[in-house]
Amino acid sequence: MSLETRALQALQDEELTCLLLLPLPAGLSGSLHLFPPPLSRRNGLFHCPSSLGPALRGTLARLALIAPFSGGSMLGLPGLRLPPAGFLLLLPFLLLLLPATPAPHRASYKPVIVVHGLFDSSYSFRHLLEYINETHPGTVVTVLDLFDGRESLRPLWEQVQGFREAVAPIMAKAPQGVHLICYSQGGLVCRALLSVMDDHNVDSFISLSSPQMGQYGDTDYLKWLFPTSMRSNLYRICYSPWGQEFSICNYWHDPHHDDLYLNASSFLALINGERDHPNATAWRKNFLRVGRLVLIGGPDDGVITPWQSSFFGFYDANETVLEMEEQLVYLRDSFGLKTLLARGAIVRCPMAGISHTAWHSNRTLYETCIEPWLS
Repeated sequence: MSLETRALQALQDEELTCLLLLPLPAGLSGSLHLFPPPLSRRNGLFHCPSSLGPALRGTLARLALIAPFSGGSMLGLPGLRLPPAGFLLLLPFLLLLLPATPAPHRASYKPVIVVHGLFDSSYSFRHLLEYINETHPGTVVTVLDLFDGRESLRPLWEQVQGFREAVAPIMAKAPQGVHLICYSQGGLVCRALLSVMDDHNVDSFISLSSPQMGQYGDTDYLKWLFPTSMRSNLYRICYSPWGQEFSICNYWHDPHHDDLYLNASSFLALINGERDHPNATAWRKNFLRVGRLVLIGGPDDGVITPWQSSFFGFYDANETVLEMEEQLVYLRDSFGLKTLLARGAIVRCPMAGISHTAWHSNRTLYETCIEPWLS
């Protein structure tokens, strides 16, 4: 392979399609712009890599024939200094790269759909959008701006219908599939979507700190909504027809009143397959269309109670946490959990030290638990 070919390959490997500044030789001022600046997008920025990798560093060094140069370091590479002759040899080669198109693999990233949680809006996910744009340039990311703020208290089946109408055209335009990132209450909305949509094409369903087995805890949200109630007596409200008009009551799961939960829950007991209904078989089949289920949560969440609910664990009648494999919905495979685990399609990513409102802005969490699954 020629030296020029190796240099081109190294540039492509580094995905260097943004701003590159070259100082001019001694005696001239300014700098030479060889690439257009990054393009601003509504949902974030594409950024230059912070440093050049060893492959590009070594290839350019060989191409430039390292030698002393009084005009300063070029390309920002420590120890790499080009003589005027080396610069003139390098310049025509780099100019040939100006019309180059992005590396072919960029177009293969599947679209990402983000569904927010209780009292949230699309603005809360600005950091997540930035991370995706930096690591997977060109990815089409849609944060659905539905049921924001207090509207997120609307009954969950109403929200499922609204989000279904929003995601259907996105899926239709992505025959290769899409990824879902669904935060907190949004994780339950997304699980219901996977159940009721018989034509969904979700590759990775990333459940980000979501109470998948329900919620049973005295949180600030709960105290704001029901200031005179505590978790021990909230069942009296939530397991009434009036209470089921609030989203949080749709997944309120009181382990001390299991019969009331099974009879009154109009949402969680249904998507869990804990109560018989005519769509149970079809919903299970639809849910199993998902390529991968990624479960994320942690012990320092501070809102999801118990925090293991993010992994389909939950309290028994003595408030001892039973893990997913001990839950009846798993043992009976009522909506497909056991089948998913058997085929290796469940990924569990617990992480300590992250509070509930920081899951979508924590860079380490993104790189560890989310980015690997955004193919």
